[in-house]
Amino acid sequence: MTKYLSAVVLVFILAGTAFYQGWPPFSPVDKIEDFPTAKARLADIAPELPLAGEVKPSLQVDVKPEIGGKIRRIHVTPGQSVKKGDLLVTIDDTDLLNERAAAETEIEGARLTMGKSKGNFDRAAQLHQRRLLSEEEFLNMMADFRIEENGLDKSLRRRQTVDDRLSKTRVLAPFDGTVLEIPVSEGQVVVGAASVNSGTSLMTFADLSSLLIISQVNQLDASKVSLGQALILQSPDSSQSTASAKVHFIAPLASVKNNIKGFEVRGLIDSNEAGLKPGVSVSVRLALPKASGVVAVPLTAIFENAGKKVSYVLEEGTPVRREVTVGAIDANNAEIQAGIRDGEDVLLVEPPETTKKASKKSKS
Repeated sequence: MTKYLSAVVLVFILAGTAFYQGWPPFSPVDKIEDFPTAKARLADIAPELPLAGEVKPSLQVDVKPEIGGKIRRIHVTPGQSVKKGDLLVTIDDTDLLNERAAAETEIEGARLTMGKSKGNFDRAAQLHQRRLLSEEEFLNMMADFRIEENGLDKSLRRRQTVDDRLSKTRVLAPFDGTVLEIPVSEGQVVVGAASVNSGTSLMTFADLSSLLIISQVNQLDASKVSLGQALILQSPDSSQSTASAKVHFIAPLASVKNNIKGFEVRGLIDSNEAGLKPGVSVSVRLALPKASGVVAVPLTAIFENAGKKVSYVLEEGTPVRREVTVGAIDANNAEIQAGIRDGEDVLLVEPPETTKKASKKSKS
């Protein structure tokens, strides 16, 4: 019996010694020096606001015909660059040419009739001057001449109208640009545009020499955006920044997009090294005001605890939980406005409960 008691006592002594020395099978937590740490330091924080955006041309229009008719020929292809005034589409003008021929015949007839009336009027004027023609007959002759003169003028105006319509059968490029899309085909009958929202779209035409990035900023972050701020763009297929832009327009009125109320922000792309194309979606980072020479720690050193932000600072080798006030944040670091001093060591992972020690008084 005494032998068994001695063995049990020996086991407890060995177990206690092992636990005290931190032997893993008996230790409830790792040694604190096994946790990664970082030192709080003075640094510059350049915060950024992440957004999503779409690349669009700064100038893009739907080219529509001013008159209706059948498309005779399309002179360009998608992707083709053209100059202002270049021929894009020709509308069939057969009916209009017939109208013009009829107008020419009408003009010729009106000229003959007016010439005859003018001769009669000139003779009547001479007879009236010599008092060989009554006033009434003279006035009637003058009226006939004026009517024929007006008839010729109407015929000339009718021909001018036909000529104007004929000129519109040749659809020209409104400015230097690139053809993006042609949704019609030769032989198709199109409708003339009587207003902005009517008419058949012949093609989408844009100036690709100047591109915009269109983003939506949440109404809570709208106050952080101002004209001239830098935008860094990154295409989904690249891990590097591919273009840069500057904010040149902020919508004065909020709008709803994807069920979120915010403000449209447009940036003018000034550097497009990756050759971004219209229509592509990109990630956008909006540069916010920089915080210089502030106490900073890695983002991984900040944790949520009971709705508050906390960090664990090493005090004599023991992690002490402190409530911290966080300011500006960039991709890797956060500004600490209160709770941690420059040069203090902080844990980058949250320690187990058995090693935590809450600070009764936060240090600033």
